[in-house]
Amino acid sequence: MRAGRGNGYVEFVAAGGEAKDSVAQGPSWREMIFARQLLHVLGRTDEMPREDRLSVLMPIIEQAAQRWCDAWVEAPDSDTGRELAPLCRALNAALVTALKRRKRIDPDSRSRLHVFLTQADAAIVARADVDASAPWPGGIPRLKFPRGAPSRSTLKLEEAFLVLLDDAERARWLQPGMSAVDLGAAPGGWTWQLVRRSIRTIAIDNGPIDAALMDSGLVEHRRVDGFRFRPSRPVDWLVCDMVEQPRRIAELVARWLAERLCRRAIFNLKLPMKKRYDEVQLCLAIVRDALGADADLRAKQLYHDREEVTVFAAAERMR
Repeated sequence: MRAGRGNGYVEFVAAGGEAKDSVAQGPSWREMIFARQLLHVLGRTDEMPREDRLSVLMPIIEQAAQRWCDAWVEAPDSDTGRELAPLCRALNAALVTALKRRKRIDPDSRSRLHVFLTQADAAIVARADVDASAPWPGGIPRLKFPRGAPSRSTLKLEEAFLVLLDDAERARWLQPGMSAVDLGAAPGGWTWQLVRRSIRTIAIDNGPIDAALMDSGLVEHRRVDGFRFRPSRPVDWLVCDMVEQPRRIAELVARWLAERLCRRAIFNLKLPMKKRYDEVQLCLAIVRDALGADADLRAKQLYHDREEVTVFAAAERMR
């Protein structure tokens, strides 16, 4: 494993220095908690002339001898990477034009070309399996704060739905008329995401809920303790963004799922400053022990959750 403080990326070197033949043989990006994207390195260069970077990049790309569904030029999510954004856009356009000229773009290909700029004159050339990689540059869904949402926390749940669920799951599990409970709801950022999908929601919080949400007719506000509340009947969703020790949240959600009070849950774990991976694994184990081997658990540190890990949990995997 190679990483530098503040780099914004990590390189994994397989035993003997030999990487797997295909990223399809490795994990999916959805399985990695702290990584947003998964790429297989083809080559690298530290000597790109600024007047003609493609003259160095294209020979590396041609060695792969394959066609690509698309090509992305990216930079790490870091201070250095943000400074490279204009260069990424310009080089991306030139690269796609060059690939089309060489007939290397094929919309049916399941491989995508990535040029990852680490400096203005240095790059890693990589490929991604479309089925095992994030569908956004940098693995970051660029979301706009929706007009009418009562807080920016709404983006956390929107991103969670995009990252933790696939298209088919969102279509099946986020249908109008479903029911939900939002623990720690005030002022209603997560409730807003449910209401926009016409999901009836019980908002649990001693604080006030946004007036427009209450006027929607889809929200019932209960000023009670989120750790003590139980619904009178099972709901489709439990969502929880309460500020509390992560183990307490994991135990709470595990009880809801084990007692069949909800079918699925999305919740945030507010991570400690140290041993974050260990804490996440402990919390996932709490839920897994309560639900058994059939539990469906997915965890991700989202772009809009820099100090947290967001978890999807269901008592059973869909067959």
